[in-house]
Amino acid sequence: MEKLNHKDLLKAGVHFGHLTRKWNPKMSEYVFMEQNGIHLIDLNRTIDCAFTAVSSLKNIVKSGRKVMFVATKKQAKDYVTKIAKKLNMPYVTERWLGGMLTNFSTIRKSLKKLSSIQTQMSNDSFEDDFAKKEKLMISRDRDKLDKVLGGISSLSRIPAALFIVDIKFEEIALKEARKLNLPIYALVDTNSDPNLVDFPIPANDDSFNSISFIMDYIARGIQKGIDEREKLKEEMRIKDEKEAALKEKKATEKAMKEKKESIKSKSSK
Repeated sequence: MEKLNHKDLLKAGVHFGHLTRKWNPKMSEYVFMEQNGIHLIDLNRTIDCAFTAVSSLKNIVKSGRKVMFVATKKQAKDYVTKIAKKLNMPYVTERWLGGMLTNFSTIRKSLKKLSSIQTQMSNDSFEDDFAKKEKLMISRDRDKLDKVLGGISSLSRIPAALFIVDIKFEEIALKEARKLNLPIYALVDTNSDPNLVDFPIPANDDSFNSISFIMDYIARGIQKGIDEREKLKEEMRIKDEKEAALKEKKATEKAMKEKKESIKSKSSK
């Protein structure tokens, strides 16, 4: 996986941090300098941290596990939704429900309810089985559940890791992931505590250009991991087919040999 370069990062405005009076001192190692009352992020650290994070994420998806994306702030939600759908990964971009991770058994019940309603509405007899008012109520229930849980509708178990855009904004999600000891990857601005995250990526988490640029890089790494997994699965399939064919050939040869020996034995008598 290639590393990011300074020119593209500068163009995307990744280096712009918060006002100096709003900074978190724990971000000092990621700050390059102060300019006009604003902290500028050290892009060398951004490049290294992003590379480390994307390499780790690639290995997670290569093993067949899921990464949940969390980004409910308006600058990020639509783009992160687009990225997550493309990668077929779970995402939360509307509202984080308390207990979404720590009380996943209850969330799973809601997911089953959503699936049941969707199945019911897709049934050919739906229009005839219910009155207009009943259909409207069912449709509203579906829309309400889908808005909050639609991004994790295919999630059958707790994800292997979380990728968060703005850990201050997604405080509840961060706390739940830490409580379950899940690996946390995140965009971390100068007003945040990077020590709360396993794989912090120092970057401007308020600008759409900055967020989308980093997300594209992360998506490329994850897609590469998915592709490598598919390639490995295909190689294993071909190997299994060859072994099965060889086994069948040996069994056929053995049967033919035994048949010949049987015929020879009978003729000698």
